[in-house]
Amino acid sequence: MRRLVLILALLAAPAWAVQPDEVLDDPALEQRAREISEGLRCPVCRNESIDESNAGISKDLRVKLRERLVAGDSDEEAVQYLVDRYGEFILFSPPKEGANLVLWLAGPALLLVAAGVGYGTVRARAAARTPETLSDDEQARLNEIMGS
Repeated sequence: MRRLVLILALLAAPAWAVQPDEVLDDPALEQRAREISEGLRCPVCRNESIDESNAGISKDLRVKLRERLVAGDSDEEAVQYLVDRYGEFILFSPPKEGANLVLWLAGPALLLVAAGVGYGTVRARAAARTPETLSDDEQARLNEIMGS
């Protein structure tokens, strides 16, 4: 039973997505390819890197990335080649510039707005709960009704 569990765990491991025929002969280039592919998202699996995904398109992306590195591209050139063809969606961490800057800043800005609205709401409710004091005439009338 232990062997079966171990075999299933090894088969399910994401590191096995890279096929032996994809691995480069040069260990330095292979290491670069692995590091780059960790930052590239599978267009099908969404939250898996192309290195972890078994999808066909991820295999194509891994192969194309390795081809570009063997051709002499720098890391940035290889990534840009893939971004030009598949869009910035394949980047786990898109650049913080242009239209993406709005997306990067929207979360913290909305958090600050929500905190301000929450603070204002709590203050308004606290102020509404504060009992008003009775005027002298109202206090005298209340004392008369209560018989004191």
